[in-house]
Amino acid sequence: MSTNTGTEQQAGLKAAAVATFVVFGINGLVFASWAARIPAVTQTLQITSGQMGTLLLCTAVGSLLALPTAGLVVGRIGTANTVRFAGLLAAAAGVGIAMSLLATSIPGTAVSLFFFGIGIGLWDVAQNIEGADVEHKLRRTVMPQFHAAFSGGAFVGALVGAGLSTLGVDLPLHLLVIAAVVVLVALTVPRYFLPHVSTAPVDGEPKQAKGPSAWRDSRTLLIGVVVLGATLTEGAGNDWIAKASVDGLATSESTGALMFALFVLAMTAMRFLGGRVIDKYGRVAVLRASMAAAAAGLGLFVLASNIWLAGVGAALWGIGAALAFPMGMSAASDDPKHSAARVSVVSTLGYISFLAGPPLLGYLGDLTGIHTALLAIMAPILVALLLAGAARPLRVEPESAEGQ
Repeated sequence: MSTNTGTEQQAGLKAAAVATFVVFGINGLVFASWAARIPAVTQTLQITSGQMGTLLLCTAVGSLLALPTAGLVVGRIGTANTVRFAGLLAAAAGVGIAMSLLATSIPGTAVSLFFFGIGIGLWDVAQNIEGADVEHKLRRTVMPQFHAAFSGGAFVGALVGAGLSTLGVDLPLHLLVIAAVVVLVALTVPRYFLPHVSTAPVDGEPKQAKGPSAWRDSRTLLIGVVVLGATLTEGAGNDWIAKASVDGLATSESTGALMFALFVLAMTAMRFLGGRVIDKYGRVAVLRASMAAAAAGLGLFVLASNIWLAGVGAALWGIGAALAFPMGMSAASDDPKHSAARVSVVSTLGYISFLAGPPLLGYLGDLTGIHTALLAIMAPILVALLLAGAARPLRVEPESAEGQ
């Protein structure tokens, strides 16, 4: 009887890991399907980089409003229902974006992007909480692989965007198909998630006390600052590398989308290999090397005189941006007792940078050109490199972990 129960639990855990992997991947595909065709949006709506930055800011505001409440939502309805709700909301917003583009309505696009941001924000936090639950149950590091699924989904999304752009398929039709895929996944895949209600009775009552303490923990905040700087490099690449290629290198829209695909492919490959690399060289050393690679790749991409050198720079940039966020999640969850609150703090700070930073680059791009404006990311990369030591593994004795 107990053997059967153990086998069933292992099967359920494996199914939850696969489901989490799929949800991360679809999230990446949705994001990249939008990001890879940002040049088409600017052309359809006839707007500047700064105005496009304002539209992207609508997405950021929606997500940043959703992030502080995501933990409460997950606590009340579980990770599975949160992903279902978030997916359906993001899909509905995608339909709204498509309809607004057909009507060339900037206000309609802005409102739709706001709700798209809410859906994506809730989805992101819920999938990371589910990923942390699965990782703890498996007793081995799998978070980089989950984030690799996100990057892999983004790579597929970027390729789809490039292909549809080359074929002349309108962006509204593209978005409608993606919305249908999201509805299908949101309604089916989360049923295999772990039952998150098991944590609600334990964390529900003391949650109000633990939340604020995580925001006052100096190590957690330093890790958050590192992640904040590092994720800006990823967010800027996701949102602007296609447009920067078109503007700065005079390439076609489809070539810009392929440059974006190269960026996310490099990130995906590094995330699949990341667990072994971190185990061999240590979290801090890998984080510092990652930031150095991101800086070198970014510089080469911006300063390259031809598309081939820029492609090498984009790949190196993607390699450097790959592991910072997963390592931040791992560092924040070193102490299992406080991992939920600390992961929430670090992920919130990371998403602030990931979502709000790229729109600000759009405004700078109106002054310098978006291609040159990307050099501004060098500053937060340097900050992340200098503070990387904060992510050093925290050793917690089992007895003291239980006693506190």
